[in-house]
Amino acid sequence: MNSIKNVPARVLSRRGGHSLEAEREQFDKSQAVSISKAINAQEAPVKEKHARRIILGTHHEKGAFTFWSYAIGLPLPSSAILSWKFCHVLHKVLRDGHPNVLQDCQRYRSNIRETGDLWGHLHDRYGQLVSIYARLLLTKISFHVKHPEFPPGLEVTDELLEKTAGTDVNNIFQLTVELFDYLDWELKLSESVFRQLSAAVAVSQMSAVQCRLAPLIQVIQDCSHLYHYAVKLMFKLHSCLPADTLQGHRDRFHEQFRSLKNFFKRASDMLYFKRLIQIPRLPESPPNFLRASALAEHVKPVVVIPEEAPEDEEPETLIEISTAPAVEQPVTSDIFEQTFGPPNGIRDDRDAQIESLKKEVDTLRAEMERIKLEAQRYVTQLKAQVNSLEGEVEEQRKQKQKALVDNEQLRDELERLQRAKQDGDRSQRLYLEAERKASATELRYTKLKEKHSELVNTHAELLRKNADTAKQLTVTQQSQEEVARVKEQLAFQVEQVKRESEMKLEDQSLQLEQLRQELEARKDELSQVQQSLSHAKQAGSELGAQVEALQEEKELLRRSASEKECELLAAQGLLREQELQRSQEAERAAGEVRELHGRLLEKSNQEQRLQQKLLDDQFGILQEAVREAAAVVRDAVAKLDDPLHIRCTSSPDYLLSRVQAALESTSAVEKGHARYMATAADASGLVGALALFSHLTADTIVNGSATSRLAPPDHADRLMETCRDCGQQSLDYLGELTERQSLSRAELAGVRTALQGVLQLARELRPKSLDIKQEELGDMVEKEMASTSAAIEDAVRRIEEMMSQARNESSGVQLEVNERILNSCTDLMKAIRLLVMTSTSLQKEIVESGRGAATTQEFYAKNSRWTEGLISASKAVGWGATQLVEAADRVVLHTGKYEELIVCSHEIAASTAQLVAASKVKADKSSGNLGRLQECSRGVNEMAANVVASTRSGQEQIEEKDTMDFSGMSLIKLKKEEMEAQVKVLELEKRLEGERRRLGELRRQHYALAGGCGDAEDAEAKPAPAPRRGILKKPPLAQKPGHLQRQDGELEQDAGLFHAHVINF
Repeated sequence: MNSIKNVPARVLSRRGGHSLEAEREQFDKSQAVSISKAINAQEAPVKEKHARRIILGTHHEKGAFTFWSYAIGLPLPSSAILSWKFCHVLHKVLRDGHPNVLQDCQRYRSNIRETGDLWGHLHDRYGQLVSIYARLLLTKISFHVKHPEFPPGLEVTDELLEKTAGTDVNNIFQLTVELFDYLDWELKLSESVFRQLSAAVAVSQMSAVQCRLAPLIQVIQDCSHLYHYAVKLMFKLHSCLPADTLQGHRDRFHEQFRSLKNFFKRASDMLYFKRLIQIPRLPESPPNFLRASALAEHVKPVVVIPEEAPEDEEPETLIEISTAPAVEQPVTSDIFEQTFGPPNGIRDDRDAQIESLKKEVDTLRAEMERIKLEAQRYVTQLKAQVNSLEGEVEEQRKQKQKALVDNEQLRDELERLQRAKQDGDRSQRLYLEAERKASATELRYTKLKEKHSELVNTHAELLRKNADTAKQLTVTQQSQEEVARVKEQLAFQVEQVKRESEMKLEDQSLQLEQLRQELEARKDELSQVQQSLSHAKQAGSELGAQVEALQEEKELLRRSASEKECELLAAQGLLREQELQRSQEAERAAGEVRELHGRLLEKSNQEQRLQQKLLDDQFGILQEAVREAAAVVRDAVAKLDDPLHIRCTSSPDYLLSRVQAALESTSAVEKGHARYMATAADASGLVGALALFSHLTADTIVNGSATSRLAPPDHADRLMETCRDCGQQSLDYLGELTERQSLSRAELAGVRTALQGVLQLARELRPKSLDIKQEELGDMVEKEMASTSAAIEDAVRRIEEMMSQARNESSGVQLEVNERILNSCTDLMKAIRLLVMTSTSLQKEIVESGRGAATTQEFYAKNSRWTEGLISASKAVGWGATQLVEAADRVVLHTGKYEELIVCSHEIAASTAQLVAASKVKADKSSGNLGRLQECSRGVNEMAANVVASTRSGQEQIEEKDTMDFSGMSLIKLKKEEMEAQVKVLELEKRLEGERRRLGELRRQHYALAGGCGDAEDAEAKPAPAPRRGILKKPPLAQKPGHLQRQDGELEQDAGLFHAHVINF
């Protein structure tokens, strides 16, 4: 973490025996290893030794050419952590590297901007930090390029600061603003990092947390210098300009002071920073610029980087030591011998003392080493105890802060209760006053209620009388029907008895005829018997007996015939009695019918009187309803000129719904009017329809007036006049309903015409993207999702065909590049297909969970904005897939550019992000399909990054590198070539600037057409010309192709441009 002030001398010395090529190769290899180890996708802080080697490399080659040659090849779009660590290393290289590093970084500003823009559009935690860090680095580079007096390390003396600011107030003012902007981006990065750590409740000793915290060391170093320079320049500005002029500067400085103080305090409390950097303390209050003597009280904040033991590094040979001549150590004699001469061979007591002293020294030295080791162990234990105590102190500090927060909450609660008590007392007083007013109002209400009760009772009595009359009439009709039915039954019974009597008479006559025939037959037999008796005397006795038997049988037959005759006479008598009874009943029924007819005439007269009274009452009720409706409409018309209504606003969509409801109510009024004209006894339908019509018409007039507040002047005037005309037409119609003579001639044609005018103006004011019929939205969603899936399937099939064609027509390096590009495109198409399938499942889940008892089409119509967003996003994904396949086909056929593939990949990533955003709006946060959709989105982004990486690597592999050899040119020739190159650079920069302005105008016009025009041209959208490498940008979501077109009531399937509305779902 130490700042590199002086380059070690051993880096500048190289072995003389090696060639420059070998030395350069070894240097490139060591730099590549250090860059790959420092910038990787592991969520851990950058190791200091790798960053130090990269910085030493910039001093070795006096620039950052080697660093950028490897950095531009890193897959930064594939990993947010990789991009974060790249920004960290670049920040350290800018601060501590060679001064020429700034110019090299200036040439690669577009790469930094592209990385920041890419991750700024993606919802990733590290991605948002990368976007802010990239903006900080761009601001840093721009500031130091514009002001070369300030080195990237921001270490200048006060004299140089005064010289740089000069005496011109405008220059000082501008320099102060730029310093404020610089400091704003530094503080924004620190706030973003701490915000993520606070949300995650992280511990500073975790490697993932240290990965985020590591770049803040450079931010602390920059902020300390920027704060000091800002204070100096603010005092200088206040000495030259009035205080009122610099009020904005003071407010901005105070805000930055509070943010910087909070940043330093939070960083000082973290254990991670305590061993790496000594953070200065800012004063409790900002400097008082209105008092010039306060400058003497200002103390420059100094950041101290403590020295630390070097990390275990890999051995590297920077200086050749094998060829260095051996330096012989001079052999020095003992001091005793140099002073007193060589010994004479006789050992005396002094020699023994010397030997004992040497042994004692050795013993003491060993003891000292042991004490040192023990002291180090104690120091280690004490450090561990200090760390634990610091952790406890930090925990106590957190508990103290929590207690302070609880105390503050209790104080707020107490204040809230006191305020509530005061509000309660005030409410009690207001309640007493309102109670007095309510008593007066209650009296008025009681009178009105009594009058209303009388009207209701009268109306109910009339209805009961009407019901009784109708019931009596029904009873009379039933009795008449009963009499007729009895008469028919009696007639039927009489006919039946007649038929039975006739049948019995016929039977009896037939029996008598049979008896006569039998009698004659018996007589014939008797004569025959008598003849046979004369012939057979011997059987006389038997024949006599038979004759007697026949006589008895004859007597029996005679008695039976007499009985039958008696029965016939009895039946005839019964028939006569029944006829007499029937005639009596008929006479009695005729009398009852005459009596009922008289009563019926009386009831009909009474019913006519009641009917007339009912008609009068119904007409009175209708008149009351008409007067109320006219009062409602008149009140709405009066609000058109009411100054208290000026601030009320409304939207064209709501006005459109009110006008449509009012138009539907006119049909109900016409039906009620026709029913009343047909049956004047029933005015309930017309009364209810008039009440609804008056309120809806008044609502239309009021909302039309409110909508005109936000409309253009021409439309606003027309809308106000149309609303006024609508109110007048409604009042005229209601006036015709008040008279019996004009009641039948009342028509709603004028009112309907006025409402149609309001409806037309509301449609003109409505956003054009909402012109699609809502009942078509449900089918459109399914069609668009199906067409998107079909487009992706067709893209996969075309890529496979291109793959087989490329294998047949190309070979070598070209075949390898084509296969790599087409394989990455195939993987991207598969990821998109999986994303579309998951989005379809999530969409069905949203519809099933949100529609309730409604149909799918009703759900889509209810959420039309969200539905249009889904349709737009689906079309964008399908369009991007088609464009990617066409671009890949042109690249394989050598008729296109590699940049087209890169632009299409970025477009697909943006389109899928739009589809995910549209799906997430109404999805349940705990939905499994939502999690899978987010995973698929990340997969699509990775596949798009792979397409970009494979395209760039293939482009670098195919394109030939022109070697620039200027060794054979003279000085004049080189100068001429340099001037021509500068002229060409200026021309290209001018052309580039013009193209950028043209691109901005195209996007602005496209946005205006997509957002404001309802009928966009049906032209196939082609990809924009590919910009040069390094300035590629992913277009913002609002500028994507996304406008819906409609022809003859159907959605155009091949629309090239469509607009996404992802707001107000």
